[in-house]
Amino acid sequence: MAELHRRDVLARVLEERDGALVVPGLGTANYDLFAVSPSDGNAYMWNAMGLTVPTGLGLAIAQPDRRVLVVTGDGEMMMGIGSLSVVAAQAPENLSILVMDNEMFEETGAQTGLSAKRADIEKIAVGSGIEKTMTVRTDNEVARLAAFLLKEQGPVLAVAKVAASRDEPVFPTMDGPGIVSKFRASVLGSQSI
Repeated sequence: MAELHRRDVLARVLEERDGALVVPGLGTANYDLFAVSPSDGNAYMWNAMGLTVPTGLGLAIAQPDRRVLVVTGDGEMMMGIGSLSVVAAQAPENLSILVMDNEMFEETGAQTGLSAKRADIEKIAVGSGIEKTMTVRTDNEVARLAAFLLKEQGPVLAVAKVAASRDEPVFPTMDGPGIVSKFRASVLGSQSI
């Protein structure tokens, strides 16, 4: 079983955030992001399983001068796996994807996930045409993760093999219009009016 703690990994990556926009997947990715780096530059998503990568892709295309980081889990990534081919075809240089892979469907009862068996998300990304990928399993490897995700020319995808969450959920607001309003103002500033 993996030894990496998901919030520790995310906190270390976001120490070098430098204005990056972050699109977290639903559930644990939302809770982790809100716990370690709450910001109006986070596009918190609810009830959008499988749509985090496409949302991040659209944002990266619309905001080519801003780094866009998608943070999602292995279950959601597998649900929207076809989006990796679209990312490769569009090839936005400012898009990064971080998959927190605990090899289980944690939100629905910790059932064994697809990546615990034969599915390898990094290899699927490479097969989809994403040329820059990495998988981290140890604390020493996490040290390279922030630069890879936030500085490397994209699109890039990293898989962090993490242990099951041991943290209580920390809920961002579930007010959809409020999230959109704050995020829009963060991205567009005075243009958002």
